[in-house]
Amino acid sequence: MIFFRFLSILILCISSVFLIGFQQHWAWGLLLIGFAVTLLTDPKFRNHIGLIYAMITLLGLTHINTDVGFFHMLSMGIKLGLAVAIPYLITRKIYKSNVIQFPWKGHDCWGYKHWLYVLFTCVVAYLLIPYYLTSTGAYLNWSVELETSFILRLFAGTNGLGIWDELFFINTVFAIFLLFIPFGWANLAQAVLFSSFLYELGFTSWGWVMTFVFAIFQGNVYYRTESLSYVIMIHLLVDLILFLALIHAHYPQYVDIFVT
Repeated sequence: MIFFRFLSILILCISSVFLIGFQQHWAWGLLLIGFAVTLLTDPKFRNHIGLIYAMITLLGLTHINTDVGFFHMLSMGIKLGLAVAIPYLITRKIYKSNVIQFPWKGHDCWGYKHWLYVLFTCVVAYLLIPYYLTSTGAYLNWSVELETSFILRLFAGTNGLGIWDELFFINTVFAIFLLFIPFGWANLAQAVLFSSFLYELGFTSWGWVMTFVFAIFQGNVYYRTESLSYVIMIHLLVDLILFLALIHAHYPQYVDIFVT
């Protein structure tokens, strides 16, 4: 039984990399095989991990990119919202389980060490993200126009996705994984799904390494603090640097706060 549990999660991670990250249509078959393996497990595992399989299917059918056009943002936002809402409602209303929670404050997460970690994350992001975007040309995966409506939508899009990342990959996927596998394996698995999504979104080239490590740290921070507000604050500060770095990469003459 344990073997089939790990095999199911392993296939889920591999299929997500190729289906969501690399957009390979053959990975649908691999995803189906993984779900079939899930059927060989116990009911509790099958029900909960089956939800993740279903949501990865939904993400696979979602046109994920950095387009900040109103209708695309609305369409993509609805599907991503469903990916968070459906597992929460099913686990609460049907499974009668509190596995998925959104603890806003958590415990003991605002000491000086936690603020130092926030500062450390911002410094690393400041040094790494602009270099990554310009050295790889990945900034071209985002279009930037110096028009008020566009800039506001870009800001809303980057921050909205940042919040969604935490709600789905940490509060939902990671929480479900923790029911069945040890912390280390659960954190690795959610980080694979996390970075696969962001690779398709635009973090191409070696960006997956950066997002994978970030996801590992976010999972570890959430596991220790159980604070949704803390991990979201960290993510939004990183997204703010990403937002400014994108404008700088496209229009360096207007945003001159990065060393190039």
